[in-house]
Amino acid sequence: MDIISSVQNPRVKAATALRDRRQRQKQGRILIDGARELSRAVQSGVRLVEIFVCSELVENDAQLAELFAQSGAEILEVTPRVFEKLAFGDRAEGVLGIALAPSRGLDKLQLPDNPLVAVLEGVEKPGNVGAVLRSADAAGVSALVVADPRTDLDNPNTIRASLGTVFSLPVCSATSEETLAWLRRNRLAIYAARVDGSIPYTQADLRGPAAIVLGSEAQGLTPAWLGEDIRPVRLPMLGLADSLNVSATAAVLFYEALRQRS
Repeated sequence: MDIISSVQNPRVKAATALRDRRQRQKQGRILIDGARELSRAVQSGVRLVEIFVCSELVENDAQLAELFAQSGAEILEVTPRVFEKLAFGDRAEGVLGIALAPSRGLDKLQLPDNPLVAVLEGVEKPGNVGAVLRSADAAGVSALVVADPRTDLDNPNTIRASLGTVFSLPVCSATSEETLAWLRRNRLAIYAARVDGSIPYTQADLRGPAAIVLGSEAQGLTPAWLGEDIRPVRLPMLGLADSLNVSATAAVLFYEALRQRS
């Protein structure tokens, strides 16, 4: 196998361009950094087309061999210098893949009996989206909808922060209006997290089909989530700070739902 040693190689340039959201949309491809994330993508049915490998940086050869066998992707060996150009941030596990972008939409979400759906509205930071995904996966949330997103689910930092759970948990993007209409059609009780919510979170009945809606730290939720059938819930804030990081709030509410359902 020839080793790619130039950062000007057309395939390397096409891959690095996928850090940009517009390029991901244009190419219909996404960049997945790390063996664990790649393995979870493959197990979830995501189609890998290329895997860039730097043998000098790889630590787990057995995990890599299994990944190669499962993916059916073309394997491209690169030098450490080229891999440094490809890798997202300062991570250097020695393996990075290019995959076809998963098709995601509200119409594709299939809910189980007694679902618990998470909704994130207007969250800007991909790391926060990824952290919420990890908590949702751990607490048994049925699906996550990113409403009016300011970052995309295929951002490499979202994928990394989610530890690949963005591929295993049913997820999609939609407008807030579309999301609200979908929740109502599916007859979910809607609980909106608000600093001034009238219902303490421990008193919210999360045992039945329900949705937990969270907004950005900067703006909170928009007026779309002020309907009469939307129940505002709050977490106690006993110190100087008037809000938690959205991922911390999400974790508290998801695990309260799990506690009640258990």
